[in-house]
Amino acid sequence: MSANLKYLSLGILVFQTTSLVLTMRYSRTLKEEGPRYLSSTAVVVAEFLKIMACIFLVYKDSKCSVRALNRVLHDEILNKPMETLKLAIPSGIYTLQNNLLYVALSNLDAATYQVTYQLKILTTALFSVSMLGKKLGVYQWLSLVILMAGVAFVQWPSDSQELNSKDLSTGSQFVGLMAVLTACFSSGFAGVYFEKILKETKQSVWIRNIQL
Repeated sequence: MSANLKYLSLGILVFQTTSLVLTMRYSRTLKEEGPRYLSSTAVVVAEFLKIMACIFLVYKDSKCSVRALNRVLHDEILNKPMETLKLAIPSGIYTLQNNLLYVALSNLDAATYQVTYQLKILTTALFSVSMLGKKLGVYQWLSLVILMAGVAFVQWPSDSQELNSKDLSTGSQFVGLMAVLTACFSSGFAGVYFEKILKETKQSVWIRNIQL
């Protein structure tokens, strides 16, 4: 049962990741009359849905009691402003990152974006070593080097890029690449910083996400 649940979770994760990228890419390149939606608006709406989901999970952990939910939110958030303020750094970085992803998908095709964005695995590993003191084995470092080489090969110029020159200019491709690379570094740092905060406190991950 547990093995089936793992494979089911993996399948849902793959579907969610690919469908999100394709949907974002389609929405940013769809040619139609009228102004395009603001990426900042999409980011705000997504964060609003996240905080509502986290509040629901805290409500469930509080045995579905509104009074207990209010007490938890009051004690853990309002009465601990410094704990909430600690998350100002990753929250600001995540805001920048989420907006950069829309910029990247507006200038890069979905496949190039998806492969390049996997560099966040490398940046997360580097920040984990420097900030959390984690140690990586030889095979782990080798895997990261192979990942970096694979991303480099994806970005290597080819004749097929000339066919797409009408849709994406060199300048826009450069902007998209810089946006996704910046998002990779910000994702790695913010993720490790958030993990460090979670390990230093006893608050639940749902409370921390509401603070975030």
